[in-house]
Amino acid sequence: RYSSISFMFVSDSWAYSCAPLLTCAGFIPMKMTTRLFVVLAFTLVAGLFIGSTGFASFVQHTSSLDFCTSCHEMKDSVYEEYKKTTHYSNKSGVRAVCSDCHVPHDWQDVIVRKIAAAKDVYHHLLGTIDTTEKFDARRLQMAQHVWDRMKANGSKECRNCHAFDAMVLENQKPRARKQHENAMGDGRTCVECHKGIAHKSVHDQLQKVESKDDFNLQF
Repeated sequence: RYSSISFMFVSDSWAYSCAPLLTCAGFIPMKMTTRLFVVLAFTLVAGLFIGSTGFASFVQHTSSLDFCTSCHEMKDSVYEEYKKTTHYSNKSGVRAVCSDCHVPHDWQDVIVRKIAAAKDVYHHLLGTIDTTEKFDARRLQMAQHVWDRMKANGSKECRNCHAFDAMVLENQKPRARKQHENAMGDGRTCVECHKGIAHKSVHDQLQKVESKDDFNLQF
């Protein structure tokens, strides 16, 4: 009788076996209880499908370049800086957008980053960095937060595209090859050398001692 709905992982036998729990000593008819289980199961599966599809669409939209630059805090500052870098325009025609460098691709990491990004909306509403002066005053603090996170996760964001085992070291310039060989040998991660490659440099604001050569290492 319910074979047309059985493909939704609900069987008549399962529904009837659970029915006594809801019949309340005969107060609810068995057929009504079975129908109720079928409807609830169908609603649950449909809800999960719609919810997962909606979340995937949300992630895709909020990871786009257009979304990331939709507020003036980004569009008038770091976006203009990023447009001058090789990550935006290069001879190969491959463009790394904001989410490629700021969001790891593993789903569990994506969820964590999207939740953490809620604070960006909060500060946008507060106007924390809504002027160039405010943005620059907090630039080092924001950059340091990103560097610390990337160092802790092994520069997962960089490894969306780059990997030591995919590098042909023989084809690199001598200095770059030596740096990468040392990094592989010492277990160092990308962001320990490649800071400030897509945004305005803040090395002059650093309070701790860092190698200026490492800070500006680009190729």
